[in-house]
Amino acid sequence: MTDRIGAWVGDLVHDPVAGRDATLSDVHSDGTHLLRPRLGPGGWTAEDPKRLRIITKRTDRTDW
Repeated sequence: MTDRIGAWVGDLVHDPVAGRDATLSDVHSDGTHLLRPRLGPGGWTAEDPKRLRIITKRTDRTDW
């Protein structure tokens, strides 16, 4: 497994542009990061994926 820098699918992140916590649900080949709220429906595209702050990596999450 390769070490990665930045958030990846399944990571719990904070999006400072939106001011919300979210789960990173998809990363498209063009670099678009899709986020969904921790609770409830909906979702959004991260305007600046490089600014996403990882709260908990997918491998460390216990709230599945």
